[in-house]
Amino acid sequence: MTVAVPAQDAGQHVQRRHDKYDRLVATAQALPRLKVAVAHPCDTASLGAVFEALELGLADPILVGPQARIAAAAQALGKSISAMRVVDVPHSHAAAVKAVELVRAGEAEALMKGSLHTDELMGAVVSREGGLRTARRISHCFVMDVPGHETPLIITDAAVNIAPTLEDKVHIVQNAIDLARAMRVDPVRVAILSAMETVNPKVPSTIEAAALCKMADRGQITGGIVDGPLALDNAIDLGAAEIKKIQSPVAGQASVLVVPDLEAGNMLAKSLTFLADADAAGIVLGARVPIILTSRADSTLTRLASCAVASLVADAQRHQLAIQEV
Repeated sequence: MTVAVPAQDAGQHVQRRHDKYDRLVATAQALPRLKVAVAHPCDTASLGAVFEALELGLADPILVGPQARIAAAAQALGKSISAMRVVDVPHSHAAAVKAVELVRAGEAEALMKGSLHTDELMGAVVSREGGLRTARRISHCFVMDVPGHETPLIITDAAVNIAPTLEDKVHIVQNAIDLARAMRVDPVRVAILSAMETVNPKVPSTIEAAALCKMADRGQITGGIVDGPLALDNAIDLGAAEIKKIQSPVAGQASVLVVPDLEAGNMLAKSLTFLADADAAGIVLGARVPIILTSRADSTLTRLASCAVASLVADAQRHQLAIQEV
């Protein structure tokens, strides 16, 4: 199955295939449709992705926002919302709150950001009164489709946690491992990134990497093989790892890259996007349900891949006990 790139998204991406995203979408299509509450889908970009996900059998959307504005956006796309459930609320803040309420009521198993600010949606998610917090730290993962790299690369955290503590990173790593397992990655190889592959007391990220590895050894992080510190080259390239004589079950073949902080992650993800023509689907984890946190600049293909990833996460959650709520 191949996801066609719509005309408005054609250009630099049309010359290459997106096999990794195609496989994600195909896997998600075999699952029950994702019941997703879409908060404030009041522009053509966000609503267009909803129609695409509906037509591909990925999602069963509930549109939450001002009905007149949603209908106008649909009309601009040449579409109709008559067959969809619409929850009419007056503005974006109310849409975020109502979308979260739908999840808490069991009517939706994922959230999707529409044309509202990320802070507005996440504010409703993390609210101590009526939010979707769990015992886990909330974190973001990019699922990168990098040309020339055989498998998707998960990069975390490049969007939510600015300067995570060691305690935060335990949750960030566990969220990423759970995501990789939901994506059918086996085994999950996690590289804790730094500027070097040796522990250096002058470089705090190498100390934290060593601690995270020992925590994994002791069962405080489960489900994956964790190693670090590793520099980016010897985390993803076997030749680079061999040159450095690094003997590790992760080096050269990592599927998850854990960055030291948001700045490093943001630069890594954007470097891959703008210099290597990579695509970056995004998902927020650690809340009660997966959250599809897309950018207005994202292509339809990337938005669909994000929906597919959320569907896989939701399916994994159906088959296990829910994360403890707080």
